[in-house]
Amino acid sequence: MSANKDFPHGAAMVFGATGGLGRAAMLALAAAGCDIALCYRSKVGEARNLAAQIETMGQKVSIHQVDATSESSVVAARDAAIVSHGRIHTVVWAAGPVVEQLYVNETPMRKWRESIDIELFGFLAATHALMPHMREKGGGSFVHLGSAGDLMWPPRDGLSVVPKAANEALIRGIAKEEGQFGIRANTVLVGVIDAGMFHELLSRGAFDDKWVREVKGSIPLRRWGTAEEIGHAVVFLASQRAGYTTGQQIAVAGGYGV
Repeated sequence: MSANKDFPHGAAMVFGATGGLGRAAMLALAAAGCDIALCYRSKVGEARNLAAQIETMGQKVSIHQVDATSESSVVAARDAAIVSHGRIHTVVWAAGPVVEQLYVNETPMRKWRESIDIELFGFLAATHALMPHMREKGGGSFVHLGSAGDLMWPPRDGLSVVPKAANEALIRGIAKEEGQFGIRANTVLVGVIDAGMFHELLSRGAFDDKWVREVKGSIPLRRWGTAEEIGHAVVFLASQRAGYTTGQQIAVAGGYGV
């Protein structure tokens, strides 16, 4: 069971743990000495492989299949994770579909509904499920993986930016209302990361060479980020090193939006 100066006893519950960024955040937390409640939707083989990797790092891990669009599924995973670990002190929200790149006026309403159902209502279900538990245990931390598009609109990325923007408001609301109970809430604003969804979209032809040149050239650091850099930010916000940090955004985006 994890217990060090940065994390209390218990575990971090990571939603979307088999995705590129969820995986990186989870492994970074485990490397920092945090036990893990690994939540996945369909990649059971990947979940088991990751759990085995975490165990070799000396951390306890439990595995939970979760449908983020089902509140009862989220609640069942919470209950099972609490049985396994005794306490959930951190929720990392990294769940979400591969986001099709479409202009706002080309995006069908069904696509908006699908994205909002997972990104917004899924995160709402997780916060509703875990906040009472965190209050009971004396506090906790929510870490949301948001979009650097909250700083400057990236054309065709609305299916990601819009629901995540609603979550930004929710993060501030949790910080404002739940701080008195020791509950913190913060966001990592994710830029173009050389992993996961970006690779999938490249393989689908969503970005051509011109897009790659122009976007990379507009980023002050002139490179893509790494999944590990997202993980470092998640660990900080989840840990007691950020104990006086709540309602904030940390942009890991190479200066995008500056």
